[in-house]
Amino acid sequence: MRKVRVVGAAMTRFGKYVDRDLRDLAEEAVHNAIQDAGLDLKEVEAAYVGNSVAGLITGQETIRGQVVLRKTGLLGVPIVNVENACASASTAFHLGWIAVASGLYDCVLALGVEKLSDPDKAKSFRAFNSAVDIAELTEIEKKLGRSDEEAKERSLFMDLYLSMLNPDEPASREVVGGITREQMALVSVKNHYHGSMNPFAQYREEVTFEEVLKSRHVVGPLTVLMCSPLGDGAAAALIVSEEFAHRKGLKGPRVDASVLVSGRGDDRSMAPSIGRAATQAYEMAGIGPEDINLAEVHDAVAPAEITIYEDLRFCAPGDGPKLIEDRVTWLGGKLPVNTSGGLLARGHPIGATGLGQIVEVVWQLQGKAGKRQVENCKVGLTQNGGGHIGFDLAAMAVHIFSS
Repeated sequence: MRKVRVVGAAMTRFGKYVDRDLRDLAEEAVHNAIQDAGLDLKEVEAAYVGNSVAGLITGQETIRGQVVLRKTGLLGVPIVNVENACASASTAFHLGWIAVASGLYDCVLALGVEKLSDPDKAKSFRAFNSAVDIAELTEIEKKLGRSDEEAKERSLFMDLYLSMLNPDEPASREVVGGITREQMALVSVKNHYHGSMNPFAQYREEVTFEEVLKSRHVVGPLTVLMCSPLGDGAAAALIVSEEFAHRKGLKGPRVDASVLVSGRGDDRSMAPSIGRAATQAYEMAGIGPEDINLAEVHDAVAPAEITIYEDLRFCAPGDGPKLIEDRVTWLGGKLPVNTSGGLLARGHPIGATGLGQIVEVVWQLQGKAGKRQVENCKVGLTQNGGGHIGFDLAAMAVHIFSS
Protein backbone atom coordinates (compact mmCIF):
# COMPACT_ATOMS: atom_id res chain seq x y z
CA MET A 1 0.00 0.00 0.00
CA ARG A 2 1.23 3.50 -0.84
CA LYS A 3 1.77 6.24 1.73
CA VAL A 4 -1.11 8.69 1.92
CA ARG A 5 -1.48 12.27 3.16
CA VAL A 6 -4.29 14.71 3.91
CA VAL A 7 -3.49 18.01 2.17
CA GLY A 8 -6.76 19.89 2.66
CA ALA A 9 -9.27 19.89 5.51
CA ALA A 10 -12.28 22.07 6.25
CA MET A 11 -15.67 22.07 7.94
CA THR A 12 -18.69 24.25 8.49
CA ARG A 13 -19.49 25.34 11.98
CA PHE A 14 -21.73 22.62 13.38
CA GLY A 15 -25.12 23.88 14.57
CA LYS A 16 -28.83 24.05 13.83
CA TYR A 17 -29.42 25.62 10.42
CA VAL A 18 -33.10 26.03 9.68
CA ASP A 19 -32.36 28.00 6.49
CA ARG A 20 -29.56 25.84 5.03
CA ASP A 21 -29.88 22.56 3.15
CA LEU A 22 -27.47 19.63 2.68
CA ARG A 23 -26.11 21.03 -0.58
CA ASP A 24 -25.30 24.43 0.92
CA LEU A 25 -23.46 22.86 3.86
CA ALA A 26 -21.55 20.46 1.60
CA GLU A 27 -20.51 23.20 -0.82
CA GLU A 28 -18.99 25.29 1.97
CA ALA A 29 -16.92 22.40 3.30
CA VAL A 30 -15.76 21.25 -0.15
CA HIS A 31 -14.86 24.75 -1.34
CA ASN A 32 -12.83 25.47 1.79
CA ALA A 33 -11.04 22.10 1.69
CA ILE A 34 -9.98 22.75 -1.92
CA GLN A 35 -8.83 26.25 -0.95
CA ASP A 36 -6.95 24.88 2.05
CA ALA A 37 -5.04 22.48 -0.18
CA GLY A 38 -4.41 25.02 -2.92
CA LEU A 39 -5.49 22.46 -5.52
CA ASP A 40 -7.35 22.78 -8.77
CA LEU A 41 -10.73 21.05 -8.49
CA LYS A 42 -9.90 19.16 -11.70
CA GLU A 43 -7.25 17.20 -9.78
CA VAL A 44 -9.94 15.39 -7.75
CA GLU A 45 -10.49 11.96 -9.30
CA ALA A 46 -13.31 10.60 -7.07
CA ALA A 47 -15.52 11.58 -4.16
CA TYR A 48 -16.74 9.53 -1.21
CA VAL A 49 -19.75 11.14 0.45
CA GLY A 50 -20.88 10.11 3.92
CA ASN A 51 -24.43 10.74 5.10
CA SER A 52 -26.63 8.81 7.48
CA VAL A 53 -30.22 10.04 7.69
CA ALA A 54 -31.01 12.43 4.81
CA GLY A 55 -33.57 9.98 3.50
CA LEU A 56 -35.47 10.01 6.78
CA ILE A 57 -35.12 13.74 7.49
CA THR A 58 -35.29 15.35 4.03
CA GLY A 59 -36.59 12.52 1.82
CA GLN A 60 -33.47 12.53 -0.37
CA GLU A 61 -32.37 8.95 -1.02
CA THR A 62 -30.05 6.96 -3.34
CA ILE A 63 -28.05 9.81 -4.98
CA ARG A 64 -27.29 12.08 -2.03
CA GLY A 65 -23.63 12.60 -3.00
CA GLN A 66 -24.46 13.54 -6.57
CA VAL A 67 -27.13 15.96 -5.31
CA VAL A 68 -24.95 17.78 -2.77
CA LEU A 69 -21.97 17.97 -5.19
CA ARG A 70 -24.09 18.91 -8.22
CA LYS A 71 -22.93 22.54 -8.35
CA THR A 72 -19.33 22.07 -7.19
CA GLY A 73 -17.87 21.11 -10.57
CA LEU A 74 -17.20 17.54 -9.41
CA LEU A 75 -19.93 15.78 -11.38
CA GLY A 76 -18.35 13.42 -13.86
CA VAL A 77 -15.95 11.74 -11.45
CA PRO A 78 -17.02 8.61 -9.56
CA ILE A 79 -19.19 9.63 -6.57
CA VAL A 80 -19.69 6.92 -3.97
CA ASN A 81 -22.54 7.30 -1.47
CA VAL A 82 -21.60 6.00 1.98
CA GLU A 83 -24.06 5.26 4.78
CA ASN A 84 -22.76 3.70 8.00
CA ALA A 85 -24.67 5.29 10.90
CA CYS A 86 -22.63 7.74 13.00
CA ALA A 87 -19.47 6.33 11.37
CA SER A 88 -20.56 7.34 7.87
CA ALA A 89 -17.98 10.12 7.42
CA SER A 90 -15.06 8.16 8.83
CA THR A 91 -16.11 5.25 6.59
CA ALA A 92 -16.09 7.60 3.59
CA PHE A 93 -12.58 8.66 4.58
CA HIS A 94 -11.52 5.01 4.98
CA LEU A 95 -12.77 4.17 1.48
CA GLY A 96 -10.99 7.20 0.07
CA TRP A 97 -7.80 6.13 1.82
CA ILE A 98 -8.09 2.61 0.36
CA ALA A 99 -8.57 4.06 -3.14
CA VAL A 100 -5.42 6.18 -2.89
CA ALA A 101 -3.26 3.74 -0.91
CA SER A 102 -4.05 0.95 -3.40
CA GLY A 103 -2.96 3.07 -6.34
CA LEU A 104 -6.40 3.41 -7.94
CA TYR A 105 -6.39 7.21 -7.60
CA ASP A 106 -3.91 9.92 -6.62
CA CYS A 107 -6.38 12.50 -5.26
CA VAL A 108 -9.86 11.99 -3.82
CA LEU A 109 -12.35 13.91 -1.73
CA ALA A 110 -13.95 12.55 1.44
CA LEU A 111 -17.04 14.44 2.58
CA GLY A 112 -19.46 14.00 5.45
CA VAL A 113 -22.68 16.00 5.58
CA GLU A 114 -25.82 15.84 7.69
CA LYS A 115 -29.03 17.73 8.27
CA LEU A 116 -30.31 16.21 11.50
CA SER A 117 -32.18 18.99 13.25
CA ASP A 118 -35.88 19.36 12.43
CA PRO A 119 -38.74 21.42 13.90
CA ASP A 120 -40.23 18.04 14.86
CA LYS A 121 -37.61 16.75 17.31
CA ALA A 122 -39.34 13.36 17.48
CA LYS A 123 -38.58 12.97 13.76
CA SER A 124 -34.86 13.40 14.48
CA PHE A 125 -35.03 10.85 17.28
CA ARG A 126 -36.81 8.36 14.99
CA ALA A 127 -33.97 8.80 12.51
CA PHE A 128 -31.49 7.92 15.25
CA ASN A 129 -33.55 4.85 16.11
CA SER A 130 -33.06 3.50 12.59
CA ALA A 131 -29.44 2.70 13.52
CA VAL A 132 -30.54 -0.50 15.28
CA ASP A 133 -32.10 -3.70 13.96
CA ILE A 134 -35.64 -2.36 13.58
CA ALA A 135 -37.06 -5.87 13.79
CA GLU A 136 -35.97 -5.70 17.44
CA LEU A 137 -36.89 -2.05 18.10
CA THR A 138 -40.01 -2.78 20.17
CA GLU A 139 -38.11 -5.40 22.17
CA ILE A 140 -35.19 -2.99 22.73
CA GLU A 141 -37.51 -0.22 23.91
CA LYS A 142 -39.23 -2.65 26.29
CA LYS A 143 -35.93 -4.00 27.65
CA LEU A 144 -34.73 -0.45 28.30
CA GLY A 145 -38.01 0.40 30.02
CA ARG A 146 -38.78 3.37 27.77
CA SER A 147 -42.32 4.70 27.62
CA ASP A 148 -43.89 6.14 24.47
CA GLU A 149 -43.50 9.63 25.90
CA GLU A 150 -39.82 9.08 26.69
CA ALA A 151 -39.23 7.89 23.13
CA LYS A 152 -40.46 11.29 21.91
CA GLU A 153 -38.21 13.20 24.29
CA ARG A 154 -34.77 11.63 23.77
CA SER A 155 -32.73 9.51 21.43
CA LEU A 156 -32.81 5.76 22.00
CA PHE A 157 -29.01 5.89 22.01
CA MET A 158 -28.87 7.74 25.34
CA ASP A 159 -30.41 4.64 26.92
CA LEU A 160 -28.36 2.22 24.82
CA TYR A 161 -25.08 3.83 25.82
CA LEU A 162 -25.98 3.49 29.49
CA SER A 163 -26.96 -0.13 28.87
CA MET A 164 -23.61 -0.87 27.22
CA LEU A 165 -21.72 0.80 30.06
CA ASN A 166 -23.65 -1.13 32.69
CA PRO A 167 -25.05 -4.26 30.99
CA ASP A 168 -25.85 -6.30 34.08
CA GLU A 169 -28.01 -3.86 36.03
CA PRO A 170 -30.12 -0.72 35.51
CA ALA A 171 -28.24 2.57 35.65
CA SER A 172 -28.70 4.49 38.89
CA ARG A 173 -28.92 8.26 39.17
CA GLU A 174 -25.42 8.38 40.64
CA VAL A 175 -23.14 5.75 39.05
CA VAL A 176 -22.93 3.82 35.78
CA GLY A 177 -20.21 1.31 34.99
CA GLY A 178 -18.22 2.50 38.00
CA ILE A 179 -18.25 6.12 36.77
CA THR A 180 -19.81 8.72 39.06
CA ARG A 181 -22.00 11.65 38.03
CA GLU A 182 -19.25 13.97 39.21
CA GLN A 183 -16.71 12.34 36.89
CA MET A 184 -19.20 12.53 34.00
CA ALA A 185 -19.73 16.21 34.75
CA LEU A 186 -15.98 16.84 34.50
CA VAL A 187 -15.97 15.44 30.95
CA SER A 188 -18.69 17.90 30.00
CA VAL A 189 -16.88 20.81 31.67
CA LYS A 190 -13.66 19.91 29.84
CA ASN A 191 -15.24 19.51 26.42
CA HIS A 192 -17.26 22.72 26.67
CA TYR A 193 -14.08 24.51 27.75
CA HIS A 194 -12.30 23.18 24.67
CA GLY A 195 -15.32 24.01 22.49
CA SER A 196 -15.32 27.60 23.74
CA MET A 197 -12.04 28.06 21.82
CA ASN A 198 -13.29 26.40 18.61
CA PRO A 199 -15.03 28.77 16.16
CA PHE A 200 -16.53 25.71 14.41
CA ALA A 201 -18.19 24.26 17.54
CA GLN A 202 -21.96 24.22 17.96
CA TYR A 203 -21.64 25.32 21.59
CA ARG A 204 -18.94 27.87 22.39
CA GLU A 205 -19.78 28.65 26.00
CA GLU A 206 -17.95 27.27 29.00
CA VAL A 207 -20.10 25.53 31.62
CA THR A 208 -19.45 25.01 35.31
CA PHE A 209 -19.43 21.75 37.21
CA GLU A 210 -22.59 22.83 39.05
CA GLU A 211 -24.36 23.83 35.82
CA VAL A 212 -23.75 20.40 34.33
CA LEU A 213 -25.10 18.57 37.38
CA LYS A 214 -28.14 20.87 37.67
CA SER A 215 -29.06 20.90 33.97
CA ARG A 216 -32.18 19.09 32.80
CA HIS A 217 -32.28 15.39 33.66
CA VAL A 218 -32.33 13.04 30.64
CA VAL A 219 -32.04 9.43 31.86
CA GLY A 220 -30.18 7.62 34.64
CA PRO A 221 -27.28 9.83 35.77
CA LEU A 222 -27.24 11.82 32.52
CA THR A 223 -28.18 15.47 32.33
CA VAL A 224 -28.64 17.32 29.06
CA LEU A 225 -25.13 18.82 29.24
CA MET A 226 -23.72 15.28 29.39
CA CYS A 227 -25.38 14.35 26.05
CA SER A 228 -24.43 15.29 22.50
CA PRO A 229 -26.90 17.65 20.79
CA LEU A 230 -28.83 17.38 17.54
CA GLY A 231 -27.24 19.44 14.77
CA ASP A 232 -26.30 20.00 11.14
CA GLY A 233 -22.98 20.43 9.36
CA ALA A 234 -20.39 19.21 6.89
CA ALA A 235 -16.67 18.39 6.92
CA ALA A 236 -14.30 17.46 4.11
CA ALA A 237 -10.74 16.25 3.51
CA LEU A 238 -8.56 15.84 0.43
CA ILE A 239 -6.65 12.56 0.44
CA VAL A 240 -3.64 12.19 -1.84
CA SER A 241 -0.74 9.85 -2.45
CA GLU A 242 2.61 10.95 -1.07
CA GLU A 243 4.03 10.98 -4.60
CA PHE A 244 1.24 13.31 -5.74
CA ALA A 245 1.87 15.60 -2.76
CA HIS A 246 5.57 15.80 -3.54
CA ARG A 247 4.90 16.43 -7.21
CA LYS A 248 2.48 19.25 -6.48
CA GLY A 249 4.42 20.71 -3.57
CA LEU A 250 1.62 19.95 -1.11
CA LYS A 251 2.03 19.34 2.60
CA GLY A 252 -0.17 17.63 5.14
CA PRO A 253 -0.28 14.95 7.82
CA ARG A 254 0.36 11.34 6.85
CA VAL A 255 -2.36 8.73 7.35
CA ASP A 256 -0.51 6.05 9.33
CA ALA A 257 -3.56 3.86 9.99
CA SER A 258 -7.12 3.61 8.68
CA VAL A 259 -9.19 0.83 10.23
CA LEU A 260 -12.89 0.00 9.94
CA VAL A 261 -14.53 -2.98 11.65
CA SER A 262 -18.06 -4.08 12.40
CA GLY A 263 -19.37 -4.89 15.85
CA ARG A 264 -19.50 -8.35 17.38
CA GLY A 265 -23.29 -8.51 17.26
CA ASP A 266 -24.49 -11.40 19.39
CA ASP A 267 -21.09 -13.11 19.69
CA ARG A 268 -19.80 -12.27 23.16
CA SER A 269 -16.73 -14.44 22.56
CA MET A 270 -15.49 -11.78 20.12
CA ALA A 271 -13.73 -8.69 21.49
CA PRO A 272 -15.75 -5.45 21.31
CA SER A 273 -15.27 -3.42 18.15
CA ILE A 274 -13.34 -0.51 19.65
CA GLY A 275 -10.61 -2.73 21.09
CA ARG A 276 -10.22 -4.66 17.84
CA ALA A 277 -10.08 -1.50 15.74
CA ALA A 278 -7.58 0.17 18.07
CA THR A 279 -5.30 -2.88 18.11
CA GLN A 280 -5.29 -3.05 14.32
CA ALA A 281 -4.63 0.69 14.04
CA TYR A 282 -1.66 0.63 16.44
CA GLU A 283 -0.21 -2.35 14.57
CA MET A 284 -0.71 -0.67 11.19
CA ALA A 285 0.94 2.54 12.39
CA GLY A 286 3.74 0.67 14.16
CA ILE A 287 3.18 2.54 17.42
CA GLY A 288 1.47 2.09 20.77
CA PRO A 289 -1.09 4.13 22.72
CA GLU A 290 1.76 5.80 24.61
CA ASP A 291 2.81 7.50 21.36
CA ILE A 292 -0.48 9.36 20.84
CA ASN A 293 -0.31 13.13 21.52
CA LEU A 294 -4.02 13.92 21.16
CA ALA A 295 -7.27 12.14 20.33
CA GLU A 296 -10.76 12.92 19.11
CA VAL A 297 -13.19 10.29 20.42
CA HIS A 298 -16.89 9.50 20.21
CA ASP A 299 -18.25 11.10 23.40
CA ALA A 300 -21.93 10.75 22.47
CA VAL A 301 -22.54 10.76 26.24
CA ALA A 302 -20.01 11.95 28.82
CA PRO A 303 -19.32 8.60 30.52
CA ALA A 304 -18.55 7.01 27.15
CA GLU A 305 -15.44 9.18 26.83
CA ILE A 306 -14.06 7.77 30.08
CA THR A 307 -14.56 4.16 28.99
CA ILE A 308 -13.00 4.96 25.61
CA TYR A 309 -9.79 6.01 27.41
CA GLU A 310 -9.57 2.45 28.67
CA ASP A 311 -10.66 0.83 25.39
CA LEU A 312 -7.95 2.70 23.48
CA ARG A 313 -5.47 1.64 26.18
CA PHE A 314 -4.61 5.17 27.23
CA CYS A 315 -4.74 3.78 30.77
CA ALA A 316 -5.27 0.51 32.61
CA PRO A 317 -8.81 -0.91 32.93
CA GLY A 318 -10.66 0.97 35.65
CA ASP A 319 -8.31 3.97 35.58
CA GLY A 320 -10.29 6.04 33.07
CA PRO A 321 -11.82 8.31 35.73
CA LYS A 322 -8.34 9.24 36.96
CA LEU A 323 -7.46 10.72 33.57
CA ILE A 324 -10.32 13.21 33.71
CA GLU A 325 -9.88 13.96 37.43
CA ASP A 326 -6.11 14.49 37.10
CA ARG A 327 -6.64 16.67 33.99
CA VAL A 328 -4.49 14.38 31.83
CA THR A 329 -7.01 14.71 28.96
CA TRP A 330 -7.51 18.48 29.26
CA LEU A 331 -5.64 20.99 27.12
CA GLY A 332 -2.27 21.36 28.81
CA GLY A 333 -2.38 17.75 30.01
CA LYS A 334 -0.23 14.89 28.77
CA LEU A 335 -2.92 13.55 26.39
CA PRO A 336 -5.57 16.11 25.41
CA VAL A 337 -8.80 14.48 24.25
CA ASN A 338 -11.52 16.21 22.21
CA THR A 339 -9.78 19.55 21.80
CA SER A 340 -12.52 20.42 19.29
CA GLY A 341 -15.12 20.18 22.06
CA GLY A 342 -16.04 16.63 21.09
CA LEU A 343 -19.56 15.56 20.26
CA LEU A 344 -20.76 17.24 23.47
CA ALA A 345 -19.74 20.76 22.42
CA ARG A 346 -18.53 20.70 18.80
CA GLY A 347 -21.75 18.87 17.98
CA HIS A 348 -22.86 15.61 16.40
CA PRO A 349 -24.43 15.91 12.93
CA ILE A 350 -24.02 12.18 12.67
CA GLY A 351 -23.07 11.78 8.99
CA ALA A 352 -20.38 14.49 9.33
CA THR A 353 -18.98 13.69 12.78
CA GLY A 354 -16.13 11.36 11.76
CA LEU A 355 -14.66 13.89 9.35
CA GLY A 356 -15.17 16.65 11.90
CA GLN A 357 -12.85 14.66 14.15
CA ILE A 358 -10.33 14.14 11.35
CA VAL A 359 -10.35 17.85 10.44
CA GLU A 360 -9.52 18.75 14.05
CA VAL A 361 -6.59 16.32 14.23
CA VAL A 362 -5.27 17.48 10.84
CA TRP A 363 -5.43 21.12 11.97
CA GLN A 364 -3.68 20.27 15.23
CA LEU A 365 -0.86 18.47 13.40
CA GLN A 366 -0.52 21.47 11.09
CA GLY A 367 -0.41 23.93 13.99
CA LYS A 368 -3.67 25.59 12.85
CA ALA A 369 -5.80 25.07 15.98
CA GLY A 370 -5.44 28.56 17.43
CA LYS A 371 -6.07 28.94 21.16
CA ARG A 372 -6.67 25.21 21.55
CA GLN A 373 -3.39 24.20 19.88
CA VAL A 374 -1.65 21.22 21.51
CA GLU A 375 2.08 21.86 21.93
CA ASN A 376 4.56 19.53 20.23
CA CYS A 377 1.73 17.59 18.61
CA LYS A 378 3.08 14.93 16.25
CA VAL A 379 0.64 11.99 16.38
CA GLY A 380 -3.15 12.14 16.60
CA LEU A 381 -5.92 9.52 16.74
CA THR A 382 -9.63 9.58 15.91
CA GLN A 383 -12.22 7.04 17.10
CA ASN A 384 -15.75 7.09 15.69
CA GLY A 385 -18.48 4.50 16.29
CA GLY A 386 -21.93 4.10 14.81
CA GLY A 387 -25.18 2.19 15.20
CA HIS A 388 -25.90 -0.61 17.64
CA ILE A 389 -26.50 -4.31 17.09
CA GLY A 390 -26.50 -7.12 19.62
CA PHE A 391 -23.95 -6.35 22.32
CA ASP A 392 -21.87 -3.77 20.49
CA LEU A 393 -21.79 -0.76 18.22
CA ALA A 394 -22.45 -1.73 14.61
CA ALA A 395 -19.48 0.09 13.04
CA MET A 396 -16.17 1.34 14.42
CA ALA A 397 -13.41 3.37 12.77
CA VAL A 398 -10.00 4.30 14.19
CA HIS A 399 -7.51 6.48 12.33
CA ILE A 400 -3.98 7.57 13.22
CA PHE A 401 -2.23 10.56 11.66
CA SER A 402 1.28 11.99 12.04
CA SER A 403 2.91 15.26 11.05
